[in-house]
Amino acid sequence: MRAEHRALAARWFERLLAILPVAARDIFPSQSLLDHVPALILEISEYLRHPEDDAIASNTAILDKARELGALRHAQRASLHQLLREYQVLAGILVTFVVDELERMSVAPPAGDCVLLVGRLYQAVHVLSQATVESFVALYTKTITDQRERLEQFTRMAAHEWRQPLSVVRMGVTLLNTGNLDAAARQQTMETLQRNVALLAELTQTLESVARINGSDDNAVVQEVGASVIVDEAARQLREMAVARDVDLRIARDLPRLTVDVGRMELIFLNLLSNAIKYSDPAKPARYVQVTGLMEEGRCVLTVHDNGIGIPKEAVGQIFQRFTRAHTHRDDVPHVGGLGLGLSIVADCVEAIGGVIEVNSTEGEGTTFVLSVPTNPH
Repeated sequence: MRAEHRALAARWFERLLAILPVAARDIFPSQSLLDHVPALILEISEYLRHPEDDAIASNTAILDKARELGALRHAQRASLHQLLREYQVLAGILVTFVVDELERMSVAPPAGDCVLLVGRLYQAVHVLSQATVESFVALYTKTITDQRERLEQFTRMAAHEWRQPLSVVRMGVTLLNTGNLDAAARQQTMETLQRNVALLAELTQTLESVARINGSDDNAVVQEVGASVIVDEAARQLREMAVARDVDLRIARDLPRLTVDVGRMELIFLNLLSNAIKYSDPAKPARYVQVTGLMEEGRCVLTVHDNGIGIPKEAVGQIFQRFTRAHTHRDDVPHVGGLGLGLSIVADCVEAIGGVIEVNSTEGEGTTFVLSVPTNPH
């Protein structure tokens, strides 16, 4: 088994490909992880040779490898059933190997010894699978806990944000129903209603964006596409907003091509461009948002630069956190309403597509976001 540990691992890998609905490169995305199963088989063979040492249960290094497999499967959104099935396949392959070797060597040991050997083999596999499952379950539990806490926080904030515009709408409808308003007052009430309905629509759109992030893992559209196509679509959706604020959207025509989750990439630019338009500087004679890009060592680097009001220095480090708004302290800055989720949505999307985003900003001058994404995630 020690001599054939890599061949046995390859056999296990082939069996997984036959039963799992994933591509080969998705099972082990790196060479270091690919070496984990041969290492586990080596440790099992050592335990079979010296079971009295009980080394497999105290070998921290090998248990860490088993735990890393649990973390990998959690990141790949596998099921607990899949994890258990993988170890069942491994145990079956190793037992078959033992039987084949006994036949090959024409050895007929006592039945009791065979049962004892197989029992030890299953015990070794059980110890490793337990470490993998414990790691998987711990991460899964943490994910559920984090999601619950985020949902509770989001619900509280959403209720708070909705309360004010809904109250204004309710009051406005009541006033209109009285019929006691003159033409000027009626017009003012209608304009107030329109502003608050627009705010509610914006909040609802934000909620929809969050839902798209949480719900798109199973049907993500990953395809090769020109970054210009994605940015143009985001700009098209925001064109009316840009015109209303007299902001010029300048999108380079030569943006690189990449293979990416198109939905998440579009959400990134919808939020980056929306923020840049929203926080344009009305005091400047020309307001613009500029998107440029280049290829750099196998990565697509996209830059979103504006000449808006900028971000306060003390707020730059927190802007990707949920429910963070950078300009709530300024009475002279319009359009600071909302949930403060836009850039946290960006951060979630960037992480999901394996990218990195950085921000540089000078208050009063403008802001630059630099997004770096692998051109091919595989």
